Amino acid sequence: MTNTEDNPYLTPTEIIDSDHPTVVAYAAEITNGDLSDPVTVAITLYNRVRDDILYNPYIAYHREESYQASNVLMQGKGYCVSKASLLCALGRACGIPSRVGFATVRNHIATKQLIDTMGSNEFVYHGYTQFLLNGRWVIATPAFDTETCKRHRVDPLVFNGIDDSKYQQFNKDKADFMEYIDHHGSYADIPVDTIMAAFRDKYGNELVQKWIDAFEAMRGIAKRRFSEESVVN
Repeated sequence: MTNTEDNPYLTPTEIIDSDHPTVVAYAAEITNGDLSDPVTVAITLYNRVRDDILYNPYIAYHREESYQASNVLMQGKGYCVSKASLLCALGRACGIPSRVGFATVRNHIATKQLIDTMGSNEFVYHGYTQFLLNGRWVIATPAFDTETCKRHRVDPLVFNGIDDSKYQQFNKDKADFMEYIDHHGSYADIPVDTIMAAFRDKYGNELVQKWIDAFEAMRGIAKRRFSEESVVN
């Protein structure tokens, strides 16, 4: 195993807290303590994070705690960046070098209410995890759980540990569903300030501040339920 002192992609951070007892215990439960095959471990971790953690975009984007792996695990819900953070932490806990990557996407899994809230069908800093497997970085995107995919008529995204698993290009009606517009690089930690700056640039200071004020008024707990909103066809 690579020394964590020399590899930032194995090192715990305050947000990607791969050394947190809850994260370590969850990783051990998922893998049954068998870390002999990193590819199999990565696939197993991906499948569990994808479906155990429900997709919910209504989080306090400006708060580090919303991305903290141990907190995401305990809450049992999060959006793409939150879930990528958890998967990254689990990878590190299992000795797999892991990092987070970001892109702007169009035709994201969304609802009418979410698009109205954001004022756009483009989502900046969509997040995914990257594992170093067999000498190359492989993308794994655990954002959308199986139940959410069913509601939006799209197949759950599969990760095989060899090929990049980025997004669902088409829905079950063979219509264009999702595309990457721009890439924003890879990071050893969640760049919260960078994400918020990108939000302000894309959606405007006034709208982003409105989101922040609403979350603060609700003490960071959103009352809206993504699973009950109108699916965009």
